[in-house]
Amino acid sequence: MRTQVCIIGAGPSGLLLSQLLHRKGIESVVLERKTKEYVLGRIRAGVLEHGFAELMREAGVGERMDREGFLHDGTVIAYDNHQFRVDFAARANASVLVYGQTELTRDLYEAREAADGKIVYNVEDVRIQDADGDAPYVEYNVGGQGQRIDCDYVVGCDGFHGVSRKTIPETVRKEYEKIYPFGWLGILSETPPVHEELIYANSERGFALCSMRNENLSRYYLQCPLDHNPEDWSDDAFWEELKRRIPEQAAEKLITGPSIEKSIAPLRSFVTEPMRWGKLFLCGDAAHIVPPTGAKGLNTAASDIYYLYHAMVQFYVDGEEEGLDRYSEKALARIWKAERFSWWMSNLLHLYPEQGEFDRKMQRAELEFLESNESAQRVMAENYVGLPF
Repeated sequence: MRTQVCIIGAGPSGLLLSQLLHRKGIESVVLERKTKEYVLGRIRAGVLEHGFAELMREAGVGERMDREGFLHDGTVIAYDNHQFRVDFAARANASVLVYGQTELTRDLYEAREAADGKIVYNVEDVRIQDADGDAPYVEYNVGGQGQRIDCDYVVGCDGFHGVSRKTIPETVRKEYEKIYPFGWLGILSETPPVHEELIYANSERGFALCSMRNENLSRYYLQCPLDHNPEDWSDDAFWEELKRRIPEQAAEKLITGPSIEKSIAPLRSFVTEPMRWGKLFLCGDAAHIVPPTGAKGLNTAASDIYYLYHAMVQFYVDGEEEGLDRYSEKALARIWKAERFSWWMSNLLHLYPEQGEFDRKMQRAELEFLESNESAQRVMAENYVGLPF
């Protein structure tokens, strides 16, 4: 098989790149180690920066997103049973869109299928060959049968545990990592959200987040020790603890119900450099991970796709390679800013095991400064809604 771009990973970033390239007449094949149903079954975040939403529209898959998504013009920060609002529209002249990643991915699948896009599922033993040469190709197995795709470029959208990043020799890549000493216990419940916007809560008992997927589907999180298991927490215990960590006025309005999904996610900051090696490009979790505080995970993947898509169009349409040559540089410049913001939000809102009284006082001072200072709110709002590409 021959194609122009071989994309490894049929999550939202791989599908989005494939769809954008298709609309410019650039061929691609997407390889996925799981099934479509498995990919759509993964529960992920759904806060889209305004730039990501524009990219979805450019890909021709924004109609349902615009119809069913929820525009958020701000967010609530809470501490010590007190809360204040950061107004994104006033401070940054932009908003975010709440639209579940599952629904976004479903829209992309439908678009690729409608265009007869080539997606190969249940691939095993993927091997990226000659990525540092002039004629890269990808070998893989499906149902025990060996297959090969020859291509111009390979794009790794296959996540942290995928093969793409590990293809780059250890002598070439450098990895930066911070492991946080806690996790997020999250539940999904078929209940109305407690508030029309997200609530980020700093509490002496630990961090809490109230978020939403739609009018009757809510997502809530609690900071918890890394050695906890979801089975350690009954639904009643979760709801009671959440009420203790959020302001009373929110706790009184909270509608509880059975959880339909419960999990614990560890928090990590991770970046690998470079994001290009020869004809191989890394995107999304294959190259970087941010803590979920600040809602940057999916959005950082979208920024990678933005840079790579435009670079490939520049190459295939205009014959210019500058965009491809500068892809890693441009992508990493924005990634490190997103890492900084997620690190700052995490430090602002979580209770750290090693925190002393001085550290807690400084955290409180930072929260009070953010509440009272318009410039600080503007910096937060500009980062939350998304820095320019």
